[in-house]
Amino acid sequence: MVSKPPAEDPVQDAPQVTAVQHSAAGLPGVVHGLRASTAQMGLGRTARTLLRVNQKDGFDCPGCAWPEGGKRHLAEFCENGAKAVAEEATVRRVTPEFFAAHPLPDLAGRSGYWLGQQGRITHPVYLPEGGDRYEPVSWERAFAIIAEELTALDSPDEALFYTSGRTSNEAAFLLQLFAREFGTNNLPDCSNMCHESSGSALTETLGVGKGSVSLDDLHQADLIIVAGQNPGTNHPRMLTALEKAKAAGARIISVNPLPEAGLERFRNPQTAKGLVKGSALTDLFLQIRIGGDQALFRLLNKLVLDTEGAVDEDFVRTHTHGFEDFAAAARAADWDETLAATGLARDAIERALRMILASRRTIVCWAMGLTQHKHSVPTIREIVNLLLLRGAIGRPGAGVCPVRGHSNVQGDRTMGIFERPSEAFLDALDEEFGITSPRHHGYDVVRSIQALRDGRAKVFFAMGGNFVAASPDTLVTEAAMRRARLTVHVSTKLNRSHVVTGTRALILPTLGRTDRDVQASGRQFVTVEDSMGLVHASRGNLPPAGPLLLSEPAIVARMARAVLGPDSATPWEEFEKDYGAIRDRIARVVPGFEDFNARLAADPGGFALPHAPRDERRFPTATGKANFTAAPVEYPAVPAGRLLLQTLRSHDQYNTTVYGLDDRYRGIKGGRRVVLVHPDDARERGLADGSYADLVSEWTDGVERRAPGFRVVHYPTARGCAAAYYPETNVLVPLDATADVSNTPASKSVVIRLEQSPAE
Repeated sequence: MVSKPPAEDPVQDAPQVTAVQHSAAGLPGVVHGLRASTAQMGLGRTARTLLRVNQKDGFDCPGCAWPEGGKRHLAEFCENGAKAVAEEATVRRVTPEFFAAHPLPDLAGRSGYWLGQQGRITHPVYLPEGGDRYEPVSWERAFAIIAEELTALDSPDEALFYTSGRTSNEAAFLLQLFAREFGTNNLPDCSNMCHESSGSALTETLGVGKGSVSLDDLHQADLIIVAGQNPGTNHPRMLTALEKAKAAGARIISVNPLPEAGLERFRNPQTAKGLVKGSALTDLFLQIRIGGDQALFRLLNKLVLDTEGAVDEDFVRTHTHGFEDFAAAARAADWDETLAATGLARDAIERALRMILASRRTIVCWAMGLTQHKHSVPTIREIVNLLLLRGAIGRPGAGVCPVRGHSNVQGDRTMGIFERPSEAFLDALDEEFGITSPRHHGYDVVRSIQALRDGRAKVFFAMGGNFVAASPDTLVTEAAMRRARLTVHVSTKLNRSHVVTGTRALILPTLGRTDRDVQASGRQFVTVEDSMGLVHASRGNLPPAGPLLLSEPAIVARMARAVLGPDSATPWEEFEKDYGAIRDRIARVVPGFEDFNARLAADPGGFALPHAPRDERRFPTATGKANFTAAPVEYPAVPAGRLLLQTLRSHDQYNTTVYGLDDRYRGIKGGRRVVLVHPDDARERGLADGSYADLVSEWTDGVERRAPGFRVVHYPTARGCAAAYYPETNVLVPLDATADVSNTPASKSVVIRLEQSPAE
């Protein structure tokens, strides 16, 4: 039943469009997940592997970061989790013979989908200066090449060490330790491109840059607001929690420019009811214009203030700071401006207000639809303002819930993967290891690209991920990467970043989550932190994809020994042999990880990290209290004749990994170059359904950024808005178009014009 990888890229010239679906998962989800799994793994391997996903003695899904809870199902995974596992546990292999047959220009002309479908990389490979293809290289030589380049730099700050959210706690801790012992805080990560805005807003207002709720809180909530998020595709297991909350009496408001099947109705494949008809989820759908969320929540705050008895005055008086300035700004909110910014009807906002006032326990969930705008940080602060007014922080069934995308993106930040670390973290690290960490801030993702572009960075090292495809302003990013002297990627599979190289390049194949990890001291496990701050173990069970693969901790440890040499007192060799030794050091450096190994041994399900606002109603902010804020209301200004584009995922992808060419919930089949436009907006531009258009973004620098040949799909988006898949549309996102404070690329509010074009 295992299928071969595609020999050629599939033709995507004429995607088919069918009816939009109004429910998610169910039997079709089971069928699609199993079909993808057996095509990559075969039937027996599929059964052995999927039954260990997210189990206490198994491995953490390499997909999203949604938590599991105490009681696990036999099948504790979703359709897209099955696809993520299948992609990693595939029996397809990329060998040295593959690279001999495919020179770099050939690979560079392939799609990301084709590259990813070829299978697991089995050998370290090297692209020498002037070479036209990757060739096998020994691990010793690979680390020597890295050492040659790093030690030749004029400054450690000419090196960049990027981390993807799949990296384990142990590997992330070692990588940041190595970078700081080497002498730099240049530790960009995928958080810079997604939830950096959440962390910035929550740290300022609550003192902790993470969510404040647990799964039990969701189950106990009276009201759940889901804003700027599509859990049916991006976090499908969240639908189970929403269904359970609904069964207990919760109501749900969804705030989004697009209707999403998963928030309409969830067909839970674990239950008979789910297979037959499922559960309706959303009680009120606010189809907001892109970027109108801050205006919406500001007006809701005004209306709460104007309602007698609606403010939790005791909480506000005891636990908050800045109320008067906030209240003055909120009371100035204007109905007409809000209706223009949001595109909503007055009665819909009033209905939302009534639901908020009827709820004592309110949770607000959000994802990239809120975090990737110029004004994302003040938008999230405004959400916090609402919850503070209602006393909904530190109360069971209430709080903030930023839903993280990648499975350990939050854990990597906890381990110190951050270009702006706190003094307290650096002091603890230095005391534990006897080093002197740099105190000046490093580069985030956007600043890393700028540094490469301007010649201020010369070596790029990536622990996983697909940096080139994930980053904004594709042509600028690729040109910047090609200026590097050396690019290094620790990877399981091929992706676009491997074919956009520096003068020299290395691909270092590593173990995945599904792989068994055996080191000198015996079998190892790693740990991850989920979206709600729970830390647990992950143990792969499959034989590695090849005998030459090294684990991520082993790669970092060997690189550190090669670069730092005998002068380093850090026991890198011990860390490679026994990951328990790494966890012992984490326990002494990172608050909340005390007795790390002992706690994991006592409870295979892991433990929750402390969260002062949730646990104690204590707020470790600059004021010592939860902070109200009063930023001016912003929303995107769109010139006449233009549209506001949001980039998004299809149902057949996870981040930049494309599993297939369909998006069945939205009725798209056999292609990804589609743009979803409201029928009236399309007709005003003379664009029939099925016509083709170039997407051209407009930015203050006057540079034309064009994505050609997109099939126009008449779709029920909010008026004035459009949507298309990334990474194909990242070319339209200017590198300098970022969120204030967080510097996150503003990929969800790109001003575009549509120019009619012939089909490709």
